[in-house]
Amino acid sequence: MEREVMEYDVVIVGGGPAGLAAAIRLKQLAAEHGHEVSVCVLEKGSEIGAHILSGAVIEPRALDELLPDWRTREAPLVTPAADDHFVFLTGKWAVPLPTPPQMENHGNYLGSVGLLARWLAGQAESLGVELYAGFAAAEVLYDAGGAVRGVATGDMGIGKNGEKTDRYTPGVELHARQTIFAEGCRGSLTKVLFDRFGLARDADPQAYGLGIKEIWEVAPEKHKPGRVVHTIGWPMDARTYGGSFCYHMENHQVAIGFVVGLDYTNPYLSPYEEFQRFKTHPSVRPLLEGGRRIAYGARCLVEGGFQAIPKLTFPGGMLVGDGAGFLNISKIKGTHTAMKSGMVAAEAIFDHFRAEAPAPEIVAYPERLKQSWVWDELYRTRNVRPSFQYGLFPAIAYSAIDTYVFRGKAPWTLHLHHHDHDTLRKATEVPRIDYPKPDGVITFDRLSSLAFANVNHEENQPAHLRLRDHTVPVKINLALYDAPEQRYCPAGVYEIVNDQPGGAPRLQINAANCVHCKTCDIKDPTQNINWVVPEGGGGPNYSNM
Repeated sequence: MEREVMEYDVVIVGGGPAGLAAAIRLKQLAAEHGHEVSVCVLEKGSEIGAHILSGAVIEPRALDELLPDWRTREAPLVTPAADDHFVFLTGKWAVPLPTPPQMENHGNYLGSVGLLARWLAGQAESLGVELYAGFAAAEVLYDAGGAVRGVATGDMGIGKNGEKTDRYTPGVELHARQTIFAEGCRGSLTKVLFDRFGLARDADPQAYGLGIKEIWEVAPEKHKPGRVVHTIGWPMDARTYGGSFCYHMENHQVAIGFVVGLDYTNPYLSPYEEFQRFKTHPSVRPLLEGGRRIAYGARCLVEGGFQAIPKLTFPGGMLVGDGAGFLNISKIKGTHTAMKSGMVAAEAIFDHFRAEAPAPEIVAYPERLKQSWVWDELYRTRNVRPSFQYGLFPAIAYSAIDTYVFRGKAPWTLHLHHHDHDTLRKATEVPRIDYPKPDGVITFDRLSSLAFANVNHEENQPAHLRLRDHTVPVKINLALYDAPEQRYCPAGVYEIVNDQPGGAPRLQINAANCVHCKTCDIKDPTQNINWVVPEGGGGPNYSNM
């Protein structure tokens, strides 16, 4: 069966804030100038927002520019930030610290980025954007000259062994004059583009963190709408980057979570277990007692900042949003910068189309971005995250100087030179970490948590977690690092089993558990695990994360 081919002016891969902002801006410009532009957005989740997970305190700056009347359009941002708290934790104590100016949230809103994306999708559709959720872009297409020509969605109905089942439907090719890749953190096609076009050649290695989040309904008397709390310190040691967030949203709901930098060194560390342990702190547990957990999820985020921004364009396309590294880790926010990058990309594309410029690579996009507030914002905070490679207390001292004395304009730039997968020490060189058993009230095991992520995959399909060498998990990962994939995965995907009498241990991959966080693709010490898209519509189904 041949693939159907659909033609558009612009195809956008990813239905998050960056991709949807680009789509909306393109249609706005088309209406303003009477110049029609056909736009399509592909989203691998079962619906827009199904795969989106963020804290989130949302800065509305880009939204104000894109849709100035968003407040009267019933956008799902209804809880203004009220009070900020920045706290250093020890094992028993919570010590208040001054809130850094970049973490002050006056004028921001607490909410769900997934719900915001659903709302943005409605705005985009009303302008004529075609949205296709449940269709995973699985392949980048190129023309005869090597420029990106569009993408193809994955075939449906392929069985575990590669055979066509009675559900078989071939993928669809979507051709475009320009393709915007807005896949978010560690996108599977974005990885391919990095390799093909050498996009990271002149950038620092990207740094990542794994964010694990739960939503709780808490007792009304404990709920403080608009309260924002961030912590550093315990349970992380002074050499491991990490911290928590706790946001009091509407309806007596609290979003609570923990982020662990994936450059940690101890292979026995489990980010999931560290989050569960954090919830037992004397300053945290009382908030959750008497409440109930209603949602769970996990997602990686980009932390490299300004120094890790790659080349943003290539013949036939460009990168926007988290896939390009536009998260401001000092603010712990990226929605506003992601949206603005999409808007700037749309403006560059539209002017390129009107000029009928022959060059397939729109180099005006990064040049315009450098003139925007996104570039200035990321530049001013560029030294904060790299300072933590020297330890927590030196980083706190340095960040205070960088912020209050140099105001983000220090005459030097700090760099991270390592990849996150290079940092693990051998298991024999570090202490084992023994985590307490979950109590089923405040702390929980990973498998029971999956029910709160609404994870679903078609069982009869090829595994989307692929090993380049099937001997490596036992020969290297187990032998040297005691199989860290058993601990860094927040969904229990990876297990070392020995289920044959007298047999050798082997790695079992429970791909159906996957919440699409991308941790394995990032942290695997030999880069032997390759995360590719499963059938469209698979994965978590987050309702309000």
